[in-house]
Amino acid sequence: MILQTIRKKSPLIHCITNYVVANFQANGLLAIGASPVMADGNDEVEEMVAIASSLLINIGTLNDKTKKSMILAGKKANALGIPVVLDPVGAGATTYRKQTVKQLLEEIEFAVIRCNIGELAAIANVKWQQKGVDSGTGSISLEDEAKRIAQLYHCIVIVTGEKDLITDGNHQQWITGGNPHMTEVTGTGCLLSAICCAAFVSDNQPYYQLVDVLRCYKKIAEQAGSTTQYIGDFQIAILNELYRLSKDGER
Repeated sequence: MILQTIRKKSPLIHCITNYVVANFQANGLLAIGASPVMADGNDEVEEMVAIASSLLINIGTLNDKTKKSMILAGKKANALGIPVVLDPVGAGATTYRKQTVKQLLEEIEFAVIRCNIGELAAIANVKWQQKGVDSGTGSISLEDEAKRIAQLYHCIVIVTGEKDLITDGNHQQWITGGNPHMTEVTGTGCLLSAICCAAFVSDNQPYYQLVDVLRCYKKIAEQAGSTTQYIGDFQIAILNELYRLSKDGER
């Protein structure tokens, strides 16, 4: 099972992320036996990413300082062959975000883009009404655009929602399941992006490792939802299930 493999590997995951979710991401990575580091200072990101297994770039609380850190760390990771995952939070919400994502995609080679449908629309330059950092509304050929973006940027694209889609530009797969509470707790998608960083480097078939992660995450949501009806407890239940599955596997 992929979470057990991550625990055995214990990868160091360098997260340049947003302050809303940093604690939840760090605890989620610790729950599966990975080692998180949340370094975003311009003076240290290149040195830090050089000792990491993978890098997460999450633009949730974007500003000029972290933007510079992302570019520095991303280029250093590329130079060293360290995989980089992009979480383009709210990519279409403002001009600044959309331009930043465009710059990141031009200057950094990403192994994975993990986004929601609104963020995919922003990257694909499809007309869409994004609601802040939520997915919003619009019309898009999801499979076609995800495949096109995967081919354009030579990466794996994961679009999460009620159903998740993963494609590497050639293969694609839908993953069903989950629990609606996942949309009521901030950071569940951001944590998934961090776990994707750990999964990507856990073995030598990253596409299938990420498929396994998506399936596991849906099951974790279902199990967490079966233990509580309250969203405060639900967040704790997610961490508990991550820990349990990474230690014991499926029941």
